[in-house]
Amino acid sequence: MNGTGVIANRKVSGIRKWLEGLTGGKSRADERVIPPFRVLVQKEIADQVRSWQFIILIVIITLTAMGSLYTALTNLGDSIKPDDPTSSYIFLKLFTLSDGTMPSFFVFLSFLGPVLGIALGFDAVNSEQNRGTLSRLLAQPIPRDYIINAKFVASLTVVSVMFFALGMLVTGLGVLVTGVPPTPGEFARILLFLGVSIVYVAFWLSMSVFLSVKFRQPATSALTGMAVWIFFTVFYTLIINMVVKVMDTPAVQANPASQILLVKLKLTLMRFAPNVLYSEAVSSLLIPSVRSLGPLTVEQLTGALPGPLPLGQSILLVWPHITALIAGTVIWFVLAYVPFMRREIRSR
Repeated sequence: MNGTGVIANRKVSGIRKWLEGLTGGKSRADERVIPPFRVLVQKEIADQVRSWQFIILIVIITLTAMGSLYTALTNLGDSIKPDDPTSSYIFLKLFTLSDGTMPSFFVFLSFLGPVLGIALGFDAVNSEQNRGTLSRLLAQPIPRDYIINAKFVASLTVVSVMFFALGMLVTGLGVLVTGVPPTPGEFARILLFLGVSIVYVAFWLSMSVFLSVKFRQPATSALTGMAVWIFFTVFYTLIINMVVKVMDTPAVQANPASQILLVKLKLTLMRFAPNVLYSEAVSSLLIPSVRSLGPLTVEQLTGALPGPLPLGQSILLVWPHITALIAGTVIWFVLAYVPFMRREIRSR
């Protein structure tokens, strides 16, 4: 039996065990019945962690995290200054500090996170349909939406476990090297940073699941997802800068109010890119001295006390960014969910 049949038989056998538990077939009276959705999620998680694409990506992300941590630790002493109000947030500097030769930890995640999300979802549906295993799953007495929901939940679970394990690994190594434990405020900010990172990857994961439903070939969905990621990472910023440069006429430069409106327009257009939303959100959470994400006038700065923002104020500052990422994730998943439920799937 080939690998395709083995994967299909694993999922079908798990569902059959669930049916036997309901009908009292081979199961004992006290045997715990596993719901079919949990069976699908467990099998999808097993398939994800055993795939070469996931193993390669987790090795790359771990190596880059260790490189960023080494760079931050070697420059940690020089970054602490007596007059710096954020010098007490030592652990947060492990995720944000860079010497220019290697990007910081959260910059690496903003770059590799989309690749991880696309890699976990670009062949979620179309690969099983091409192998003929999708029709075998649909032949079982389970709701159709269990399949696409299980694929998304399983991939999101794998990403969540990996990110929290990686974040705790960096924190633990920081404790061993510095000898200073993180404060409750620092630990809460680290957890929020990891949560926002998971939401950011979930955005690209839901988009790749949509592409796997839209296109029949996995190569097409993978190339389309990478093209979207490259567009927002490279070309979108160039296009916005060109548009703003054309609008920045001498009349606008002579009027301070018009300049402020132009800057606000540029920021609004830039925030349509998910990587910009993520970078602004995590930088505000990991750098408490960030007090605003937009232009400030002299009148607004008058009377402001220098110092880091409390955690609650930082959350209020980045809450629109988090909401936008969650909304984008839901929209992409709905666009994948509706055509998958309406599609006619035949056996090969």
